[in-house]
Amino acid sequence: MRAGRGRHFCCCLEMREQTCRPLQDLTEFPPNLNGRAEMLARVRLRRARASARVSARHAGSRMRLIAFNKPHGVLCQFTDADDRATLADHSAVPRVYPAGRLDRDSEGLLLLTDDGALQARIADPRHELEKVYLVQVEREPDDVALRALRAGIVLDGRRTRRARARRVAEPGWLWPRSPPVRYRKNVPTTWLELRIREGRNRQVRRMTAAVGHPTLRLVRVAIGPWRLEGLAPGEWREEPAVVPS
Repeated sequence: MRAGRGRHFCCCLEMREQTCRPLQDLTEFPPNLNGRAEMLARVRLRRARASARVSARHAGSRMRLIAFNKPHGVLCQFTDADDRATLADHSAVPRVYPAGRLDRDSEGLLLLTDDGALQARIADPRHELEKVYLVQVEREPDDVALRALRAGIVLDGRRTRRARARRVAEPGWLWPRSPPVRYRKNVPTTWLELRIREGRNRQVRRMTAAVGHPTLRLVRVAIGPWRLEGLAPGEWREEPAVVPS
């Protein structure tokens, strides 16, 4: 360190020791400061005041998290050039945005938030937040098909992450879909519960189709700690905006 810089460093330390005063008093400087040290001190003062203004703006504010039961046929966006149904037709909460996607022909739990960090934490597959789906498929998948779903399906040259898949009874609480699922007299259907930790484009539908059982109806019932339970189609409620661990 050159001697001049050493004197400047000591001078700044001396200033710091001598100026343990309220923020507004920092406009007064010891007479022995050179011009550069005074300029640096004024920059710090401006930054501190700017930070204080930001803190004051956000005082009392909180991030919001909305759980929404997306009906079939609703787009996961607020506008559409073709005048199709969107989130704007159902949510009166301003300035919230979807944390992840749900296909237009899928139903169930969609989370919306006004906080970018929480949105990324929920939607980014790197965080491996579990998503639970009830899936109605054509015919009855055998154990071989279920093992294939659990092991992962190759989509676009990449294998999906390991999943949890099992046959379940038809949910008695589930609302009728509008329009109804296509009915084929000679083709039975089965309900599956599928748990995945990623979210590729139309992933669940493509996975079941790959094992020979096309999806007829898809309902998301959980995302991490958040549940669909208690929400009718088109209804929403506010949830604690807690970032999952």
